[in-house]
Amino acid sequence: MRYLHVALAVLLLALVAPGPAAAGAPAEQLQRHVDAVVRTLEDPALKAKPGQRRAAVRKISEEIFDYRDTARRALGRHWNARTPQEQEEFVRLFADLLERAYFSQIDQYQGEKVRYTNETIDGSEAVVKSLIVTPRGSEVPVDYRMRLADGRWLVYDVTIEGVSLVANYRTQFNKIVQTESYESLARKLRAREATPAASGRTSPR
Repeated sequence: MRYLHVALAVLLLALVAPGPAAAGAPAEQLQRHVDAVVRTLEDPALKAKPGQRRAAVRKISEEIFDYRDTARRALGRHWNARTPQEQEEFVRLFADLLERAYFSQIDQYQGEKVRYTNETIDGSEAVVKSLIVTPRGSEVPVDYRMRLADGRWLVYDVTIEGVSLVANYRTQFNKIVQTESYESLARKLRAREATPAASGRTSPR
């Protein structure tokens, strides 16, 4: 799962790129941002200031990653049963969970490169297929699922070697809600929010 950390860190740093995110072919838009991110990750000045780099990630991530849609999909069938207030809180708690699980891992970046292999568009939905190429030359398949919203392509799911971020969390969340309750899930997420960032653990347990 280390490359899930890398893929999300690269993606969620994407708005380091200068200028606004313009609408266009999703692969082109994603590539433009990711290329700028890779340059940022390789910047010696930022490597020496991990706190500033992580703070920048938290501030700009929502510009490219659709937290609300990802949270809705991750909660699955339990989403519609929530009140608007519960939905808003869940989006915030889920965003915090992602930040803690993945943003703290950006220091694991070791010079991986991104190569884009295919793009499919179906109306307002798109899938951009890519490969993370490691320094040793091995290739890790990464699919970015995107949707067009307000003239911009936003990512709502990342799949690495067939493992979907959304599906992974949906399985965890559904189990907690079914065996315990939604309030129990929210309580677990609130408890994580109130503690210092952990070492990349992705589960709300």
